[in-house]
Amino acid sequence: MASSTHRHRVALDSDDSVVVVGLGRFGRALAIELASAGVDVLGIDTDEDIVQSLGGVLTNVVRADATKEEVLRQLSVPDFSHAVVAIGSSVEASILVSSWLLRFEVENVWAKAINDPHGQILTQLGVQHVVYPEADMGRRTAHLLRGSLADYQDIGGGFAMVTAPAPPSMVGRPLDKVGFRKKHNLNVVAVRQPDGTWGHATGETILNWNDTVVVIGPSAVAERFIDMA
Repeated sequence: MASSTHRHRVALDSDDSVVVVGLGRFGRALAIELASAGVDVLGIDTDEDIVQSLGGVLTNVVRADATKEEVLRQLSVPDFSHAVVAIGSSVEASILVSSWLLRFEVENVWAKAINDPHGQILTQLGVQHVVYPEADMGRRTAHLLRGSLADYQDIGGGFAMVTAPAPPSMVGRPLDKVGFRKKHNLNVVAVRQPDGTWGHATGETILNWNDTVVVIGPSAVAERFIDMA
């Protein structure tokens, strides 16, 4: 039997609802952040202490074994359009829960991978979004230690997003004349001017000194871009 605490009765099958399976450090932080933004969140974990600590914080939080199909169906998980598998203590449980979510045809499934082989299995299963929070944080911390002004974020699928000062080589000419994409296999998607104004980047965009750019591309290339900034 699953036990639960809840704040109020809500429709958990709406597009604005998310189920988070696994409420360790990553899952807990994610669930709380979503809840604070007004999203209805169903949290599932096997640890009673964790469940009790999040009572009244999340819309619903349940102590249950999410690896079992009947449990997920009892909790109406197949009705959700968004799900996050944040299990970090058991690769087997992570894979099994992800498999059930895919069988239920949940539209958007995100899953935490603890290492590359785990991530490869999740990708092969068909999980649309595989994230590596520990590796991502390690890279971001390394850049901070190097004194970089850039922000690095792994967005899954071998791609990353970097926000950094515009390199001198990109300033003063339209982006399509700079040939940045052909040279570096990176796309400039947005530009922030010194006054804080953001705008979409196009081939006609001309960067100025002190502009900040957002680029997306393969992780290894995106990391090298930080050294250009």
